[in-house]
Amino acid sequence: MNRFLVVLRKELVESWRTRRLPAVLIMFITIGLLAPLTAKYLPEIIKAALGDEISVPLPVPTAADAVLQLQKNLGQLGAFAAIVLAMNAVAGEKEHGTAAFVLTKPVRRGAFIGAKLVALGLVIGLAVVAAIMVAWVYTAVLFQPLPIAGWLALGVLSWLALSVWASITFFASTVTGSAAAAAGVGIVALIVLSLVSAVPQVARFLPPALDGPALALATGNTADLAVDTLTTAIGGSVGLLVASAVGAWLAFRHQEL
Repeated sequence: MNRFLVVLRKELVESWRTRRLPAVLIMFITIGLLAPLTAKYLPEIIKAALGDEISVPLPVPTAADAVLQLQKNLGQLGAFAAIVLAMNAVAGEKEHGTAAFVLTKPVRRGAFIGAKLVALGLVIGLAVVAAIMVAWVYTAVLFQPLPIAGWLALGVLSWLALSVWASITFFASTVTGSAAAAAGVGIVALIVLSLVSAVPQVARFLPPALDGPALALATGNTADLAVDTLTTAIGGSVGLLVASAVGAWLAFRHQEL
């Protein structure tokens, strides 16, 4: 356990010193800031730009629109950030020889992989917390305060979805030993699984299925909350995350460094 904590601390300090953590925090804070602003003022911008060319009245923006915008931004920009964070996690260590150096301390390979995954999850978690806090404050100012507990649930579910994309990329980084290949695998997985989400029988097991329940919780519309959908989506997402983590560990166990 002590060796695990040593490696975990190394990963977190490295994330700060290499500016990865500050950069991701700034990006997610921006995401949280822009979501309610876009929801509030985009209809006015469109109306001002098009004027009489708009044949139908634009809907009045609501707090739910801010949540939807936040989910959209996290699902796209946030997922991309998670992939970028994970793509070099193991491949970079192997390329620069630092993985072999750390493992001579000695540190077990399972502790090495586990510490990297936990550090990755913590960085993503901090970024999601920052985005959620900023978005909640601006949504309260521009629209109305929404249930804090619901937004906490939104943050947890968003973190889970982003962690799935990061874990798949992490697995590819471990197996291929190439950051570029890992990023490619992560992006392809994101695109393919998003497309597969159009199939209802499969969609309920994938991260995009978390969006509907998260929206209901964040807006306080618990009557619209589909508990079965939420449970199945959480189970499927956790399954993908665990499978990727176990796959990375099994692959790394037998690799020569």
